[in-house]
Amino acid sequence: MSEAAAVSRSSVWQRHRGLLVGAVVFVVLLITVLSDLPVSTSRADDISEERTVMTEVNTDLAGCALAVHQAIGIWDLQAAHKLTAADRAPTPGLLSDDQTACSFTNEDIFDLTGIQVPGTPAGKQLGQMVATATLWTTSDALRAIEDVQTLMSDPTSATTARSLAKAERQMAADRRTALSQEGAADKDLATHLTTVDLPSVQTGSSG
Repeated sequence: MSEAAAVSRSSVWQRHRGLLVGAVVFVVLLITVLSDLPVSTSRADDISEERTVMTEVNTDLAGCALAVHQAIGIWDLQAAHKLTAADRAPTPGLLSDDQTACSFTNEDIFDLTGIQVPGTPAGKQLGQMVATATLWTTSDALRAIEDVQTLMSDPTSATTARSLAKAERQMAADRRTALSQEGAADKDLATHLTTVDLPSVQTGSSG
């Protein structure tokens, strides 16, 4: 892919990210309104419900988490000149599957956006975490995978390399936000829920 094409693709992604951010903000506001409705439950019931939410979240995230690890791993091997021609042959198909795993065409990601959270203070925090996790998968991780696809075809593209580095920074930032939101739910419940499955991902060649 040429530099001009890469720039065009990056611009398209930025426009799409703006739409995704807007949609996620809407979801967060909706969750906030619903979570403000009066709810009376016991702490034990709250903890049980929030644990169920975290199980659903991590089940839905698992495919994308694995996919972005695979994509970055493929690029690390390619950048280190450790892939033979035979090794590279199946990578387009693998990366295409990875791309699907982190997009709304994946039923798990679609289900992620529909997770119902309890109308409690902790539920409100987890609702915001779900929105952040959705952004991590369908924007940050997806962009990283698409950049790897481009780099596998054009490994000298400086524009795409910068785009990948930016996607990795955004993944890290959204991961920190999601962990903070989960931590707030833990504090509200005075417990420790299962950690959200947003792995720390970075190419060995990125700066």
